[in-house]
Amino acid sequence: MRNKNAVFLSVQALSKRYRPDLPPVFENVGFEIERGEFVCVIGHSGCGKSTILNVLAGLEEASGGYVIMDGKEVSGPSLDRGVVFQGHALMPWLTVEQNIAFAVRSRHPDWSRRQIAEHGARFIEMVGLTAAARKKPSELSGGMKQRVGIARAFSVEPKMLLLDEPFGALDALTRGVIQDELLRICAATHQTVFMITHDVDEAILLADKIFLMSNGPKARIAEIVVNTLPRARTRETIHHDPQFYRIRNHLVDFLVRRSTTIQQRSGDVAELPVTRIVRPGLETGDDTAFVLTA
Repeated sequence: MRNKNAVFLSVQALSKRYRPDLPPVFENVGFEIERGEFVCVIGHSGCGKSTILNVLAGLEEASGGYVIMDGKEVSGPSLDRGVVFQGHALMPWLTVEQNIAFAVRSRHPDWSRRQIAEHGARFIEMVGLTAAARKKPSELSGGMKQRVGIARAFSVEPKMLLLDEPFGALDALTRGVIQDELLRICAATHQTVFMITHDVDEAILLADKIFLMSNGPKARIAEIVVNTLPRARTRETIHHDPQFYRIRNHLVDFLVRRSTTIQQRSGDVAELPVTRIVRPGLETGDDTAFVLTA
């Protein structure tokens, strides 16, 4: 049973409506994330995934509900929440080390230039870009730019990292390399992560829990899939575990079929199904994976 004292982020009754004459994009969204958890969110376009992330980041206001992080309500941007978008958003006139130094200086304005440089160098090394530290973004590949973005987010030592499809524009090989880097860094730093992705395999590789959102409007988090594959999983070995395919099939079935049917029958909050636990593979005595359905 979960230790309630471990809850780091609490989201309650969150909703977003852009116009009063239109239904909300999402409503009654609620979930909790424990410190050090890696959560991925999957859902079709238009269900409000990025809007929820922006609300968590303090970049956008919700129409209803609230977000509590580490005992404080989120009411605006903060260095306690690092954000990485699909676009790297680097300053093109600055080198890699200068881009990161800019972020570090915002966290530690009283530090000397040497302290900032030494601190930033740790994170440049962490993402394997020491040799490119003095290059400008125009001299870097797309994958290298995203590594700089990740290093910059980590360099301010946020309490939570928010990733909005950060690898969506990368080729498969580069994407895999950065996934491995992200797993390694998060394991070393015990970083709490909230990540949006459309890639089912990526979610299974990275996440401790996978939030599945129903279709919009009036979208909601319909299921929370608990990833019970060993945490030390790698891209090279994950496909050899039969449990990988049970979880993957469940996620794909949700996206292809159930996300639509759930939306059709949940016109009223009072009609939402009671929480249930599903164990794929139970007929064979395998209960290593389970799903909590809202």
